[in-house]
Amino acid sequence: MVPLTQKMTLPEQVTSWLMSDARTQTASEASAVGLSLKKGGIRWGEFAIQSSLGFCALISVITTIVIVFVLATESYSFFSDVSPIDFLFGTQWVPLFEPSSYGVLPLLWGTLVITFGAAAIAIPVGLASAIYISEYASARVRTIVKPVLELLAGIPTVVYGYFALTFVTPVLQNILPGLNVFNALSGAIVVGIMILPTIATLSDNALRAVPDTLRQGAYALGATSFEVTTQVVVPTGLSGVMASFLLAISRAIGETMAVTLAAGATPNLSFTLQESIQTITAYIVQVSLGDTPADGIAYKTIFAVAAVLFLLTLILNMLSQWVLNKYRAEYD
Repeated sequence: MVPLTQKMTLPEQVTSWLMSDARTQTASEASAVGLSLKKGGIRWGEFAIQSSLGFCALISVITTIVIVFVLATESYSFFSDVSPIDFLFGTQWVPLFEPSSYGVLPLLWGTLVITFGAAAIAIPVGLASAIYISEYASARVRTIVKPVLELLAGIPTVVYGYFALTFVTPVLQNILPGLNVFNALSGAIVVGIMILPTIATLSDNALRAVPDTLRQGAYALGATSFEVTTQVVVPTGLSGVMASFLLAISRAIGETMAVTLAAGATPNLSFTLQESIQTITAYIVQVSLGDTPADGIAYKTIFAVAAVLFLLTLILNMLSQWVLNKYRAEYD
C-alpha cells in the first residue's frame, strides 16, 4: 500500500492506492503466466515453424548428398572402363563414334575459354558501372540505370544465344572476315553480357555498404574524388566485389543454351577464338537428347564430365567463401 500523506486529498489517496494495487496484481499475474509458459505446454506455432524450416534445410542437404552419390557411382562405373589418365589428359573427345576417344581436355578448354573470356569483358565493365552508380551517379540516374542493368539478368539465355547468332556474329564477321558462324568469341561476349548485371549489382551493394565516415575522412585529408574511390572505397569493399566476380564466373561456367547457340558443339582444343568449340554443359545437353543408349559407355560420359563441372563449381564457391572470410570488414 502507498502510505497516506497529508499533502494528498482523500480521493487522490484512494486512487493512488488502487493504482498501486492494480500494478502489483498485474505483475503477479504476468509472473505467473511466465512461469506457466516456462514450465508448461509447447508453443505449437513456433514448433511448426522451426520444424518446417529444419525440414527445408534437410531437403537441401539430402539433395546435395544424392547428387554427389549419383555422380560418384556413375563416374566410378565410367572409370572402370576408361582410364582416368586418358580421361583427364587426353586431347581428343569423340565418345559417340568409332574409334572412340575420351579425353576431356577439349571440353574443359572450351569451358575455360568461354568463362575467362566472359570475365575479361564483364569484370571491368561491371566494376566501372558499380563505381559510377555508387559514387558518381545522382539519385535520379541511379533509379534509371540500375533497374536497366538488372533487367539484363531476367532475359532468357536462349534469347542471348539468338542475339549472338543474329547480331553479334554478323558484326564480328565484318571486322574479322574469316570468323566462323559458330565461334568462341561470340559466346564469350554474350556470356559476358549475361553476367554483367551480377557483377554490377553486387559490387554496387558492396561499395554502398562502405561507411560515409571513411569517405568524409579521406576528403578531409585532401584526397580527390578519384583517390577516395580507388584508395578507400574499392579496397574497403573488396570482399563483396571479389565475391561478385567469383559468383559471376560460377554462372558463366554453368551456362548452356547461349553458349551452344553462339559457340557451336565442336570439341576443339584450339587457341583461337574464331573457331567453334564445345563446353561441358553443351555436351551434356547433346547427349541428353535421347539418341544415346542409356546403358552404353557414351551415356556414362555425361556423369564423368558433370563430376568435373561439379568440382570446378565447388572450388570456385570455396574460393569465394575464403575471400569473404579473409577480407571481411565490419563497421558500427
